[in-house]
Amino acid sequence: MKVVIDTSALVAVLLGEKSRDRIVELTYDTDLIAPASLHWEVGNAFSAMFKRSRLKLSVAIEAVDRYRDIPIQFVEVDLREALQLSQELKMYAYDAYFLTVAKRHRAPLLTLDMGLQEAARQANVKLLEVTS
Repeated sequence: MKVVIDTSALVAVLLGEKSRDRIVELTYDTDLIAPASLHWEVGNAFSAMFKRSRLKLSVAIEAVDRYRDIPIQFVEVDLREALQLSQELKMYAYDAYFLTVAKRHRAPLLTLDMGLQEAARQANVKLLEVTS
């Protein structure tokens, strides 16, 4: 089974947040897919944590090394489709990329972002629920 993993879920795993074990459990024996923008979004998430003094560079570097070991298939995004979703759901294109991939591959989305979860419901994208 394919699963679309978003930045929030991936960062939770990389930094060992409390939802890590459940995310790993949900993705065991699945094929993870994501838009190529995931690379830049991970970097942006870490840089935002630097600005708030929530993350040290050494920890981010270790997390990036672990990220390299996670088998994720990066897939193309239909930009027209993503922009249409962005406009319809009043969301950033970066979030719409994940929904577009999920719709195109008929794969559930794994996200911790409540806004993206709601948008996924509106777009009829199946979600993998991470509950504590």
